[in-house]
Amino acid sequence: MTSNSRIALVTGAGSGIGRASALALHKAGYAVVLAGRRADALEQTAAMAGEGARLLAVPTDASDPASVKALFETVRAEFGRLDVLFNNAGMGAPGVPMEELTFEQWSAVVGVNLTGAFLCSQEAMRLMKAQDPRGGRIVNNGSISAHVPRPNSAPYTATKHAITGLTKSIALDGRPFDIACGQIDIGNAATEMTQRMTAGVPQANGATMVEPRMDVRHVADAVVYMANLPLDANVLFMTVMATTLPFVGRG
Repeated sequence: MTSNSRIALVTGAGSGIGRASALALHKAGYAVVLAGRRADALEQTAAMAGEGARLLAVPTDASDPASVKALFETVRAEFGRLDVLFNNAGMGAPGVPMEELTFEQWSAVVGVNLTGAFLCSQEAMRLMKAQDPRGGRIVNNGSISAHVPRPNSAPYTATKHAITGLTKSIALDGRPFDIACGQIDIGNAATEMTQRMTAGVPQANGATMVEPRMDVRHVADAVVYMANLPLDANVLFMTVMATTLPFVGRG
């Protein structure tokens, strides 16, 4: 599979925000590499773009260095370059008191949400520094949880706060090499992951409340906007949220 168009890689592309963003990037003219653990889900995403679409499914465990390295070797072999990486893969842990979480539950969330973003960014920077023309863009999925926690969400919240530090470090370290990095913080896009919010979720004051959601296409459109900027301009942080989400003024 070869292409003269810009090349994007989306992790967690088998569902939700990753799927919507991958399809939006493809519609915007990118050839898109779809990464995720489930091959069948990635193939479903690719099929949604229609026959002959320039989407390549590469089953990947973002928390595994060897799997990530193999993913980027495929990108290099198929396209020779990478213009945009969207670090979107993520997972949560059970919403239980912190002392009840197991080490394995904590480690799984850190492995996917934080280590996965680091490993993919590391490989992307290596490729972006070496390719001609040099440079590219990395977009990290931060979440509202990069700012404020939900009750009983220590692993997810900790990793999303850490993504903010990773975003700033990539933006700084990539600066001399024409590598831009930004973060999109999302508040309740309507996906499978947020379906539970329609039945009510715990709030900081102990109440249970139904939270508003927004169409995931608004997130996908924002990712495309960030991706399409020239490399001399960058959205360092963007928050896209349901207007009435209880975020501003929380606490």
